[in-house]
Amino acid sequence: MIASRDTPDQGFSPCVSRRDPVPGPDGAPRRLHPPIAVLEYLGYIVAESEWPFEEALATPREGNGGGRAGDHGSRGPVRSRRRADLDRDGSRPIRLPRMKDIAAVVGVSQSTVSRVLNNKSVIPITAETRERVLAAAARLGYRPNPAARALRGARTMLIGAVVRDITDPFFAAAIEALCVVARDHGYNVVLGHAHGSAEEAMALATVLESRHCDAILLMGDMRDQPRLIEDLGNVQLPVVALWQGTRLPRIPSVDVDNRRAIWAGVDHLVELGHTRIAFVGGSRGHGDKRQREASFRARMRQLGLVVPEGYLRHVPNTPAGGGSALRALMELEPAPTAVIAATDVMAIGILHAAAEVGIGVPRDLSVIGFDDQPLAAYAVPPLTTLRMPTVPMVLAAFQMAIDAVEKGAARTVSRQVFQATLIERRSTAPPR
Repeated sequence: MIASRDTPDQGFSPCVSRRDPVPGPDGAPRRLHPPIAVLEYLGYIVAESEWPFEEALATPREGNGGGRAGDHGSRGPVRSRRRADLDRDGSRPIRLPRMKDIAAVVGVSQSTVSRVLNNKSVIPITAETRERVLAAAARLGYRPNPAARALRGARTMLIGAVVRDITDPFFAAAIEALCVVARDHGYNVVLGHAHGSAEEAMALATVLESRHCDAILLMGDMRDQPRLIEDLGNVQLPVVALWQGTRLPRIPSVDVDNRRAIWAGVDHLVELGHTRIAFVGGSRGHGDKRQREASFRARMRQLGLVVPEGYLRHVPNTPAGGGSALRALMELEPAPTAVIAATDVMAIGILHAAAEVGIGVPRDLSVIGFDDQPLAAYAVPPLTTLRMPTVPMVLAAFQMAIDAVEKGAARTVSRQVFQATLIERRSTAPPR
């Protein structure tokens, strides 16, 4: 759950989760207090636990002679839950656990807590004290402030991701893969959604740099805005781009081999006996889709097959776009017997539209997608597609970025290319 405590920066689209209102004592809806153990990052609060740390602060300190809860001797009582601590609606305001809170629970100085948590001390600290500090920090849900770490010159353990279109199911899966990879390496992800606009992505990149991310991943092609690419090449931290189609100037990238993938799709259909093959692509300005269309044209030409006028369709990358392309193709004479779509999203739209107009797949029309999104295997019929190695690609991009951060390596414009795999299901068959 993410709660926005302040007005978000322009360009960010934080996902806000709200709970159903609960009646208060007077019957009016009461604002529920969000989880307390949280990671705060400059105005955003990312919840991780439901455990209220103030309750721990009200417990007796070890060695205080068995005094009442909250009695901490010469240090004074730890602030307990008083009416003055509540908002006017009866809920508690969010307060993040701090080093001094840990010090109060354990009964040591704040400097001792700092030495333990930062694992840097020339002053000997006993194993028992260290264990108590770490245990209290875990109980309270303490997390270091990324901005403060950056000011000290330490890594913030934050990876920024600028995504061109978060509504695309492909990028949703890619973001999930990035979050898993980052977590496994001790990092958190700061996500910026560009809403399909390169201008907004440009602003996001500036925000992520100023907010002390250790590196930025650019997910999706923004090549239609040369200024963005130029700005990313100048930021003072590692930047790695994913799914650009071709090599970017001054920015390392991780891409799929679109040419070999599309060739494999065309060859599969030709081996089944198809010669009238159409291609449905998205925006001509996006690198991956543009490269897939060019590869389709090239392979058909190599095989001596004609691509009639109207067999290349450019539609939005949505199921509705795929459906409109299918209807236009079926009005041609002769109509194609097979279609390759640049994405699974459009391919599933083609399957849906074919069922609506009474075209049997694969009896009357064979269909191939690209990406192998989870829904592809559950389409009707299950979709033959070209599988994108999403997780290995995200891992490679993440590792390139982190290597530059941890090793202090100079930026090199390298490019890793992964191979897609043809997954044969039941949406392709020989033509009738």
